Amino acid sequence: MPLEVPASHPTLVFRRAAYERANLVRAALDERLGLTPDEFRVEGDLVAIGPIHDEDALGALVAELEQLGLVYYDDFFELSGNWPEWLHLRVSSR
Repeated sequence: MPLEVPASHPTLVFRRAAYERANLVRAALDERLGLTPDEFRVEGDLVAIGPIHDEDALGALVAELEQLGLVYYDDFFELSGNWPEWLHLRVSSR
């Protein structure tokens, strides 16, 4: 089932295998980014985190993900949230 991606704030989307390979911990991400339970979603081969309201924390996290060996675009990417509220987006893996 596709994951809904809200407008206005960024969402990070990971390939699930890359997320697990990096040994990321949900509780640490929740605390760091101030996420609610509904802002961390897993569906099939995808992990979606967001919307993320702290853009400085997002930038620092992206840099750390790359230091962990994750490759932007191949392993994860950011959906900016920069689209109108009337546009409804959903993501899913192939």
